[in-house]
Amino acid sequence: MPYSYEPQYFEDMEEGATFTSAGRTITESDFVMHSMFTGDWTELHTNKEYSDDGPYGARIAQGPMTFIVATGLLQRTGIVERTVFAFLGMNYMDLKQPVFIGDTLQATYECTEVKELSSRDDAGVVVLDTHVHNQDDEEVFAGDMKFMWRKRSHYGEGEE
Repeated sequence: MPYSYEPQYFEDMEEGATFTSAGRTITESDFVMHSMFTGDWTELHTNKEYSDDGPYGARIAQGPMTFIVATGLLQRTGIVERTVFAFLGMNYMDLKQPVFIGDTLQATYECTEVKELSSRDDAGVVVLDTHVHNQDDEEVFAGDMKFMWRKRSHYGEGEE
């Protein structure tokens, strides 16, 4: 399965279509940058000594960081490049397993809904059922990401 795709407009998205991201290894820098950006310095994520004796035996990523990585992996597919207006939310988000420094994550996205908007003629709503797995094929994240997706018929390719 390819890991890089062309941008997809609303008209291109079909229920059942799937996209797979490239992999990405989580680093110490990811943990530090997330803590710096959010201000979340919880010891389970930032204190090696405390975490080594904790429930997971090591530091784990913050749940929101796992979600943010899932959105970044979607960007890496290329399908949303200049075609998505907005992230609209989720109906569910499950953090299935902890993410550790050194884990390599990869995501699969399945289009589960394509819906016209009565309030706009330039975009529609697309829902992507998202599953992120680590290098051991353990699912670490699942959720349905909802986006406002640009229509080719309104903008045309390459136009802003």
